[in-house]
Amino acid sequence: MDLINFKGLSGKQIEELVDLGLNIKNNPKEYFRALYRKSLGLIFQKTSTRTRVAFEVAMTELGGHALFIDWRTTNFILADIYDESQYLSRNVDCIMARLLKNSLLKKMVLGSKVPVINGCDEMYHPSQIIADLISLKEKRNRLKGLKGVYVGIHNNICNSLIEGCTKTGIKLTTVTPIINKNAQDPILIEEAKKTGLWKTSLDIKRAVENSDFVYTDTWIDMEFFTEPKFVIEKEQRIKIMKEYQLNEKLMERNDAYIMHPMPIHRGYELSEGLIEDSRSIIYEQAANRLYSAKAILLELINSQKN
Repeated sequence: MDLINFKGLSGKQIEELVDLGLNIKNNPKEYFRALYRKSLGLIFQKTSTRTRVAFEVAMTELGGHALFIDWRTTNFILADIYDESQYLSRNVDCIMARLLKNSLLKKMVLGSKVPVINGCDEMYHPSQIIADLISLKEKRNRLKGLKGVYVGIHNNICNSLIEGCTKTGIKLTTVTPIINKNAQDPILIEEAKKTGLWKTSLDIKRAVENSDFVYTDTWIDMEFFTEPKFVIEKEQRIKIMKEYQLNEKLMERNDAYIMHPMPIHRGYELSEGLIEDSRSIIYEQAANRLYSAKAILLELINSQKN
């Protein structure tokens, strides 16, 4: 079993991961040796704070070992990813890869003899969404029937949020004036439409009314935020998206939880004031990445025994 996106999982399976994450969080001592003598290979082609910290600490606290592998300082940068994955998977019990392209991740899955976890690519970010759902269930004690809004660029987070929410019974409205072409997944969109739980709108004020949570993300892909070649597109995106910033005025009559996967670009997608607002669960959401990682690792590594 791999975790590339949520396509192969039912809503029940996704919620079971959420519940497992919550159980681990509330009963940590029960899991201290759950992955004793197991090893995780962590491959990073793109930068990371939360994903690396969460998966490294998760393996340590579960009694295992995590090996950090920088794409740029290993032969992954020189050789075919299929061949390198064939080798790596003979030495570890699971691989977590944070890559620039989903196409590369698919080649890794083909080459690997152990489960592969998508730690973020341009199309999906499933481990983040498990953490988000953990955060929501922890606050609301349920997922089904909640009402949420995503405001921002239609990107990898948006894709996985649509999948995770619609499969677990959450009604989601996406307000996405810009669609990242690299993140387009027509099949995902068609499946979401069939559930009747997802819709899209450009009326941000109406969308956030009576919502349980409002979620936003960076307008600029993290690897391009300071990239000189991306300056023109960055300016164009900011010009369009500035009317869709989450700020005090937009949220003045709303008690919805404020969510963001981080890293935050203060003053862009989110105003300074809302980051520390009493409705913000951004830092709790980030901390739950640890329990998302633990749940995913336990499920995938233990599934090999069957």
